Amino acid sequence: MADKTILVVGTYDTKNDELTYMAERITAMGGGVLAMDISVLGDPERPVDVWKSEVAEAAGTTIQAVIDSGDENTAMQIMARGASVLARSLLDQGRFDGVVILGGSMGTDVALDICQALPLGVPKYVVSTVSFSPVIPTDRLSADIQMILWAGGLYGLNSVCKASLSQAAGAVLGAARAVEPPAANRPMVGMTSLGSSCLRYMKRLKPELEARGYEVAIFHATGMGGMAFESIAREGGFVCVMDFALSELGNLMAGSVVNGGEDRMLNAGRAGIPRIVAPGCLDLIDFAGWQEIPEQYRDRPFHAHNRLIKCSAFNAEERRATAREIAKRLKASDTPAHVILPSGGIEEWDRLGQPAHDPEGLAIFCDEMRTVITEPLGFTEVAAHINDDAFVDAALAVFDGWVADGTIEAHG
Repeated sequence: MADKTILVVGTYDTKNDELTYMAERITAMGGGVLAMDISVLGDPERPVDVWKSEVAEAAGTTIQAVIDSGDENTAMQIMARGASVLARSLLDQGRFDGVVILGGSMGTDVALDICQALPLGVPKYVVSTVSFSPVIPTDRLSADIQMILWAGGLYGLNSVCKASLSQAAGAVLGAARAVEPPAANRPMVGMTSLGSSCLRYMKRLKPELEARGYEVAIFHATGMGGMAFESIAREGGFVCVMDFALSELGNLMAGSVVNGGEDRMLNAGRAGIPRIVAPGCLDLIDFAGWQEIPEQYRDRPFHAHNRLIKCSAFNAEERRATAREIAKRLKASDTPAHVILPSGGIEEWDRLGQPAHDPEGLAIFCDEMRTVITEPLGFTEVAAHINDDAFVDAALAVFDGWVADGTIEAHG
């Protein structure tokens, strides 16, 4: 009896040997296999568990309509929708414990949708000829996706590609056996932050919230962290969010790839999760070290944080725009939201004597925040720095008030 079952997905009409090899490796290690075919034109050499006709039906159409859709790209996007719906349904039925998906660029496009349809904690492995390639945008990556390059895998089995396929088979089965999915035994608060040299509030907030009976998950707001935060919020996984590091929003507005996706700051509200928000690090722009800087930001100095990230700063008018965007996103839903404005500074490097010190820019930003953060949003201004105890005290006061009035689920 197999202890864990792996969903194996791919186009069985063109990659039967490779998919079968992975399935055999999984079963040889004591795992079970659930095979899903996302082919369009051809048929598998042997029976699968989920046929392409079922995938098309899950997308609200028929496989013949997919064939007649006009081109390969359109056809595979339909199959991606169906495969994503089916994968989530099969998971909810307890039919599998992890997924491994094989593909070139077309199969990888489908794989990314499937992985985003599955919640955090379900092992997700993609074996792809374009793994880690710049053709894959960060907003297509699910929070805990794993990828391995399908080296030598363009056509047919060989000893080079078997090295990739066998590793993926072992990895996904091992992950399914080892994973501890997020527990639901304590209500969870989701918090965003950056490294403790820049933002420090979590050092006090985490133990304070834990003492109140809550679990605290802190997400590093450098793009992928924000995406993970948003994906859990989308699933309703938090009782409250403390979204205090908004650099990903500013990066998104500046055209930086170091962002948390177009839906940053929106999913908690859509899911009915109360939001406590502060503008930590919203004065800085993080660009990828390899990224070409957009024209409008080339007139200002840059600091190379390391070889991966380089930083610049928003000017006064851009800071006004970020304030307006905060208000717009918070007002996009009726879910309770409270903004805390630390008018003494929003990250450690903007203090007197530090490289990002810009009192005029901070004053302009704060003035705009006072103007745009209006009802129904709550608003508290603290004449302190975001890393001062006064900010933590203000955040806890909002949190405790919401627990007292039932806005936030009380522990126990």
